[in-house]
Amino acid sequence: MNFDFALIMTSIPQLLEGIGLTFQLWFLSAILGLLLAIALMLMRISGKWFLYVPAMVYIYIFRGTPILVQIFIIYYGLPQVEFIRESFMWSILREPFGCGILALTLNTGAYVSEILRGGVLGVPKGLGEAAAALGISKVQRFIYITAPLAIRLSLPAYSNDVISLMKSTALVSTITLLDMMGIARIIVSETYAPYEIFISLMIIYLILTWTTQKIFALLERRMNRHTIQ
Repeated sequence: MNFDFALIMTSIPQLLEGIGLTFQLWFLSAILGLLLAIALMLMRISGKWFLYVPAMVYIYIFRGTPILVQIFIIYYGLPQVEFIRESFMWSILREPFGCGILALTLNTGAYVSEILRGGVLGVPKGLGEAAAALGISKVQRFIYITAPLAIRLSLPAYSNDVISLMKSTALVSTITLLDMMGIARIIVSETYAPYEIFISLMIIYLILTWTTQKIFALLERRMNRHTIQ
């Protein structure tokens, strides 16, 4: 097998043509997934069965099934539902991009909700009890005491999920989207050089992963700069 190093260097600029779509999928699904995760987390800790039971079922389904299966169900399955085709959702779901965003959002929301819930449960109960003794309301305790500490506790695990989400965006190439993975597959079909092309893609993803890790490490240091060790 002849390994063409020059092909790696020439293919990287071609692959980067799809990085814009990768970033769109990554950032939009991360933001929407975080909003969904906050709602699910609040439902889980509400103590009301009609809120936490649906949230638990949702989380179990999306954490217990492969994201690729979820993408296929949304892309191939939902358009078959007449109600979907006649609703406002059809303007979103008739396009592969909308299906990709929806699948990634629903999946990451389930995982991040458990990360946030773990952060909330990790806050010492004594802090809330002390605040309650001072007459601080439950909502104020959550906003000013529990939430900031929970964010600090959740940040390391959340950064890992954000990186995992970035890598999961490659799966949308299976529904005709030309992100970096989609472009890589086209180049492979033209050059018959899968090793060089996918190694080039791996290099790009490693750089993105390293950069994301550094950003979150900096954010974590800034958030903990006043913490007493």
